[in-house]
Amino acid sequence: MLRLWRFEVYKLFRLRSVALGLLAAFLLPFLWALAPGLKEVYGLVLASGWQVVSLSLLAGMEFLFPFLVVMAASESLGSEVAQGTLKSLLLRPLPRTGLLLAKLLAILLYPFVLLATSFLGSLLAGFPHGLGPFFGGTGLGEGGFAGVGLLGPGQALAELLRAHLLAGAVLLPLAALALLYGTLFLSTTASALAAVATLLLMRLLVAFPALTPFLLTTYLDLHLRPGAAGLGLSLLLIYTLGFAFLAALVFERKDL
Repeated sequence: MLRLWRFEVYKLFRLRSVALGLLAAFLLPFLWALAPGLKEVYGLVLASGWQVVSLSLLAGMEFLFPFLVVMAASESLGSEVAQGTLKSLLLRPLPRTGLLLAKLLAILLYPFVLLATSFLGSLLAGFPHGLGPFFGGTGLGEGGFAGVGLLGPGQALAELLRAHLLAGAVLLPLAALALLYGTLFLSTTASALAAVATLLLMRLLVAFPALTPFLLTTYLDLHLRPGAAGLGLSLLLIYTLGFAFLAALVFERKDL
């Protein structure tokens, strides 16, 4: 199983959408470090390179990172169908569920690699602004970007690492959802569009207050609300496992 997972990881990171996504995640922080309109948009004058890291995370999680994860998860199965390699894989003495599980585990690794790439690019982009103590905040802790006084590099790093880990957890059910649609439609485009449409429809369900605490979309900003991590992480895990279980059921019975 480990060998199969490593093979799926290798295939995943050879996909064009994954390579472009990692490049975008790495380069995005340099745009924020040089952006002249931060004061007008965020009311922020950069006081530290740590703020570049948080800006990159906040901007990426608005749309870019979820979209990149959905595209990669959709393409991981859709590309094999398009190239005709999936049938040859299924001819091997390997259970379909095992193959799908290996793909799922590879896909669930991608959000954390994507965020780690963004984190590294952010540190490089923010280095000229300094990574030492500064008066202000990371935008992810108490006081926002204004902060509550002098913030040390250790505390800033802890806040940013926590936020990136929570953001990675947020992206996991999105990857599993896209894979589920991939097993249904066997098409990269169709599964990506279906996943995005599902998230948009979930957002509309906020009109039903009783459902709001249980909606996946309620926790897409969990990296900004670490206090909600107790319930949020539990529900994100349930969604991830639920989508994965449904994907396995569909894939097992799919006529390929």
